[in-house]
Amino acid sequence: MLLLAAALLGCSPPDAADTPYVVVLGTAQDGGVPHAACRCAHCEAARRDPVRRLRVASLGIVVPASGRRYLIDATPDLRDQLELLPRSASAPAAGVDRAPVDGVLLTHAHVGHYLGLAFFGFEALHTRGLPVHATPRMARFLRDNGPWSRLLAREEIRIVETPPGQTYELEPGIRVTPLAVPHRDEDSDTVGYRIEGPKITILYVPDTDRWSTWNPSLPEALRGCDIAILDGTFYATSELPGRDVRSIGHPLVPETMDLLESRVRSGDITVLFTHFNHSNLLLDPEGQARALLLRRGFGIAEEGLRLPI
Repeated sequence: MLLLAAALLGCSPPDAADTPYVVVLGTAQDGGVPHAACRCAHCEAARRDPVRRLRVASLGIVVPASGRRYLIDATPDLRDQLELLPRSASAPAAGVDRAPVDGVLLTHAHVGHYLGLAFFGFEALHTRGLPVHATPRMARFLRDNGPWSRLLAREEIRIVETPPGQTYELEPGIRVTPLAVPHRDEDSDTVGYRIEGPKITILYVPDTDRWSTWNPSLPEALRGCDIAILDGTFYATSELPGRDVRSIGHPLVPETMDLLESRVRSGDITVLFTHFNHSNLLLDPEGQARALLLRRGFGIAEEGLRLPI
């Protein structure tokens, strides 16, 4: 219950210094908030008030015992997001840390989820052999297309192919499983990640088509999970005048709540939403949508939230 309360309040629960944890590094859809060239109320509010700004959705996995840090997705906001991770003990006191993370786990090839790989290249960090975990199809996309192929040719990154459904040990006591997810797969397939730590298991799915397209179903995929951080891109079909939100393919937040409310209210699982489009009604901190979401027992993944695993 302490973990649940902390998650819903957007704060970090207490944890031992050596406990591994997941940290929320961003919660916006690929375009961020404020969105480029947008003058909607949410974007204008974010321009006036830095607290209302949202970086693009990403998670960090931090393992204090080994000092290692991992990213799930490399976003256009990567420079700022690295500042939310602890520095390596081997990082130089001054100058550029050429190894700011120990690995990147990619979900798919939409712009907000892999564009940040460019910062590991020659023009910026110039890393050496940074492991990038990707499905075989995502790996092929990186190998066959510049500038990503040049990162590989210069050995700034190296691909670790991880087929969907294959569990592997990221660190001692931390197991990761890429989970195949239906989505718009123009350039690669799409996965979420099941993260099993010594204490709890988290399912992270920032991007997906509607839950009715899942096989097995979302409730089945959540078996054994303690926390789910799920696609909350849109709240209502009316958010984008002139466009059919349903054609974009994401589940609406109320649909997700209807599907999982009984499990949330029973205390079986904590559900937090992420990957918010700049149009999302939940971006209004005083709005009815956010109040209703909290009353129903759900939460919002706030940047900086730490969840011990």
